[in-house]
Amino acid sequence: MTVHNLYIFDRNGVCLYYNEWNRKKQAGISKEEVRNPNYLNKSGVTSEVEANGSFVQEFKLMYGMLFSIRSFVSKMSPLDMKDGFLSFQTSRYRLHYYETPSGLRFVLNTDLSVANARDTLQYIYSNLYVEYIVKNPACVSPSSLDSELFSSRLDAFIRALPYYSPRAA
Repeated sequence: MTVHNLYIFDRNGVCLYYNEWNRKKQAGISKEEVRNPNYLNKSGVTSEVEANGSFVQEFKLMYGMLFSIRSFVSKMSPLDMKDGFLSFQTSRYRLHYYETPSGLRFVLNTDLSVANARDTLQYIYSNLYVEYIVKNPACVSPSSLDSELFSSRLDAFIRALPYYSPRAA
């Protein structure tokens, strides 16, 4: 069992935070010359190397896929979807999704053995994001997650999960 990576997007599709733990294969996306200070590295700090690389394209693709899947699920569901899209799986990984009332989107990629990570994503939002970003007067804007405390607490929380494993499957 393992956790691969975590994305946090704002309501406009800007990736506020990204971190990976057990990701062996990098995205096979071509490099794109973009300088955008809103793209952050693993520690929540702007990185020109990553902002100029394939991460920007990966963030756009991930957000676009989420947008499309949410729209598809809401249109095709025979019932009123209170929670909407929660997760999907491929032959290699499972993507877990949580959207807050304010439009923040949390995406956690795990291996297939993790059945449901919704409680984990809700905990990250309510106990880590709200406590260390929203309530932090040092964080001038929630659009820049440059809190070392948030990053370290999130990392410790992920590593303490029962389905976290330091080796990737």
